[in-house]
Amino acid sequence: MKYVITVLLSFSLLGCSLSVPQPPIAKQTKDLFDADSDGVINQRDRCADTPIDAVVDNDGCPTYVKNSEENNIHVLFANDSAEIPESYMENISNMSEFLAKYPKTHIELKGYASPVGNAAYNVALSKRRAAAIRQALITEGVAPSRIKTIGFGDSDPVKASDVEESNALSRRVVAQVVGSQGNVVKEWSIYTVREN
Repeated sequence: MKYVITVLLSFSLLGCSLSVPQPPIAKQTKDLFDADSDGVINQRDRCADTPIDAVVDNDGCPTYVKNSEENNIHVLFANDSAEIPESYMENISNMSEFLAKYPKTHIELKGYASPVGNAAYNVALSKRRAAAIRQALITEGVAPSRIKTIGFGDSDPVKASDVEESNALSRRVVAQVVGSQGNVVKEWSIYTVREN
């Protein structure tokens, strides 16, 4: 009987395999990597080039804060002149730097004249003044397509305490440009040092 049990046990062990079958290989259908290291997998990331220290939403897109600033040109001219006084060249240079900082902005130069003499002549003079500022900005590197000029003649004199002062302040070219851009909100990580 002992022999029969041993033989049966031997046959039952011989029928069992001692090797374990390989588990099935799962095919990855989604891209689970995070190429831009923002914490959102590529499959779900809608903003693939997120800066490394940006605060991101669930789609991997950075949070932006709108930032805007403005710059002005205000140039006064001598009577019956379209020549830019040297003292205003720094103002023009500052505007060209501002326009370089905000490349999507445009500038509209508004020329004026004092209400002295013929109105048609003053319109032409105000256009020449605006054109002189335009040329100075182009010389500073601003693309001509970004500059528009308008001559208003003597239609909008500046109010002042006396006629002479009003005339002097009315011979002008003015412009105001507002530039805006979005800055990425940054977050602290173990790789960055937070500034105080």
